[in-house]
Amino acid sequence: MKVKTRELEGAALDWVVTKLEAERKRFTIYPEYISRHSTVWADGGPIIERERIEVRPYDKKKWIATDNLTNHTIGPTPLIAAMRCYVASKLDDEVDVPDELTTN
Repeated sequence: MKVKTRELEGAALDWVVTKLEAERKRFTIYPEYISRHSTVWADGGPIIERERIEVRPYDKKKWIATDNLTNHTIGPTPLIAAMRCYVASKLDDEVDVPDELTTN
């Protein structure tokens, strides 16, 4: 299923980030090994640092993440905003996600 990058969340967001990381490191991912990049700082933090993603408050309930002012995304938490920004920098405005990982 196609999902807009700015709307990715939960398992779908984690799956896309894990897939990108697997491609970067040249290994295969399996569903049981999907990292929780959007909820665990130990998983998402190194990506934020490596990709130099800046995260700051957007308003009282949201965060904005930018990478060298090229991509910017908003999310309800710093990690979600940052992981959406990472996906946007590597892919497109829409990504293919397995149907079982979407909440629709």
